[in-house]
Amino acid sequence: MEKAETETSSERYKLLLSCPSGLLPSQVSVVFDGVYDRIPHPDINLENSVSEIWDQRVHKNPSLYNGTKFRYGKHVWHDGGGSNQEPHVCLHLGLTDYRNFVGTNLNRLWESFLVASEDDAIRCQHTSSPLGNGAIVETSDKKILVLQRSNNVGEFPGHFVFPGGHPEPQEVGLVSHHHEDLTDSKVINDKVSQEMFDSIVREVVEEIGVPSASLHEQVFIGISRRVLNVRPTAFFFMKCSLSSKEVQKLYATAQDSFESTQLFTVPLIDLENMASKMPGCHEGGLALYKLMVEAVKNV
Repeated sequence: MEKAETETSSERYKLLLSCPSGLLPSQVSVVFDGVYDRIPHPDINLENSVSEIWDQRVHKNPSLYNGTKFRYGKHVWHDGGGSNQEPHVCLHLGLTDYRNFVGTNLNRLWESFLVASEDDAIRCQHTSSPLGNGAIVETSDKKILVLQRSNNVGEFPGHFVFPGGHPEPQEVGLVSHHHEDLTDSKVINDKVSQEMFDSIVREVVEEIGVPSASLHEQVFIGISRRVLNVRPTAFFFMKCSLSSKEVQKLYATAQDSFESTQLFTVPLIDLENMASKMPGCHEGGLALYKLMVEAVKNV
């Protein structure tokens, strides 16, 4: 059974939403609106640190690019009300960018941006919280794909991760909220919703090297928030029609293989041993996958 706002957590992650049976694209919608953008912090010195940190980073690395991302605001869960209706989740997303992410979530004072509240949306309202994505990919011989991150990446170098990245506003032509009006808001929401699924397939293709035609049965399984830096990630499960050996051969030609140093194809029991060397949000992704596996057993 799906659960909204689950309290399942560890010291390293919190599961904001668990969907063990997996949701199809028709069961996931989006409301994209400026009301879900980051709210500046009332402490002017803390808020000013966002620009100061970014300026320092750009000074050290002039090629640093301030790309836009979708900001996770909250979600609304509909369980179908016991009727024949399918369960459904609506993601409430705003816009943010890399500058605000570096200056809030990755700020050494990141905890100072948090509000004392049990409501996750209020607690994180002053943080950038870009919505990342991650994929649990199962090969035809029932192995799961795990990457070891390169030592040159900004976050968690050398750690184990599932393939993933971010849904991209630019892919659906969004750079701001200013062009919106009432007539095109539904069209935009539908495009952003589709980008949630399109983007995770794109990330797997770019990072692993498999053709998109080999990936199928994509379902949304929930959202994990890393305790450190309160970073949210949406997780998906999908099957790959290729064997683990075939995937390994293709990995050498992956477009974004520079982001990782090695691809592992492992059974669930080996994933357990890797969990402590994953970022908290990806350990949460593993927890979501295990809940899905248990749900399948109990059907």
